[in-house]
Amino acid sequence: MIGNFIDKAGWPRIIIGLFLLGLFVAAPFVGVRIDTSLSDTLVRFGMNGVMVLAMIPMVQSGCGLNFGLPLGIIAGLLGATLSIELDIRGSLGFLSAMLLSMPIAAVLGFFYGKLLNRVKGDEMMIATYVGFSSVAFMCIAWLLLPYKNPTMIWGYGGAGLRTTISVGDYWIHVLSDLLSFRVGHLFVPTGMFLFFGLMSFLVWLFMKSKTGTAMTAVGSNPEFARASGVNVDRMRTVSVVLSTMLGAFGILVYEQSFGFIQLYMGPFYMALPAVAAVLLGGASVNKASILNVVVGTFLFQGILTMTPSVINSVLQTDMSEVIRIIVSNGMILYALTRKVRVRR
Repeated sequence: MIGNFIDKAGWPRIIIGLFLLGLFVAAPFVGVRIDTSLSDTLVRFGMNGVMVLAMIPMVQSGCGLNFGLPLGIIAGLLGATLSIELDIRGSLGFLSAMLLSMPIAAVLGFFYGKLLNRVKGDEMMIATYVGFSSVAFMCIAWLLLPYKNPTMIWGYGGAGLRTTISVGDYWIHVLSDLLSFRVGHLFVPTGMFLFFGLMSFLVWLFMKSKTGTAMTAVGSNPEFARASGVNVDRMRTVSVVLSTMLGAFGILVYEQSFGFIQLYMGPFYMALPAVAAVLLGGASVNKASILNVVVGTFLFQGILTMTPSVINSVLQTDMSEVIRIIVSNGMILYALTRKVRVRR
């Protein structure tokens, strides 16, 4: 029984899980509150879960890991800024941001999918360039788009969007505070978990549908799928559109919890933590599941939260940002370079 568990989970995830458990055990002995640290981990999990979930459709269709996630994030940023421009507040403002981002993400995902169909075999490399170049292009667009809301534009020029825009007066914590509760210092953002659960259920439901099954068949064996009458290119495009839309929703969840919209170079590296999390959870470039997303996101965000706190308390110095950069990039490096044996 234990052997089967080790075989399914894999030693890397077991070691990382034990390391995270060790950090939680050591925390009270070095003056770090467990309940506060666990709250931070849960909030970070809720903030990032949907963006990690966006990896599943493209992996399952054989398009590889979505390093072009910034394209979906840009669609979400456009939806968020348009919602604020229209001065829609509260839950309705957040919902309008989602609805406004959906067609933008669908259009961007469609052309992104068409591009990936032309570069089969090199999808992840091209996706990286798509993500980076789209962020650079939007650095110009954010300055030129005709926004007028004084909350967002530069005060001294009267034009162009600010680098960071607060959502405090609009839809901050609309999900985080929904049905949330607190036990001592432990805060549980129930709304974000419910939203992540809803998105996960919809993805699971879609993957069980006729289209989702055809998409998985394309990722597993495109020649067999083509012989069975499946339009391979169409299934790949559908997966890219779905992944891009999930990326747009993911950044909106992130923003309502964080309290700010970060434009310009903000989305530049946001694909890497999402890719690393799903790989840490046990996914490969050919196969991913919702369980991989849940496990990987919790491990990644847990270690990213706990390591700086515990080490700072041990060393009695503030090196949190340095440690966070070392740990996060170390996990990303490990996740991207490890070899995975894929079970079919």
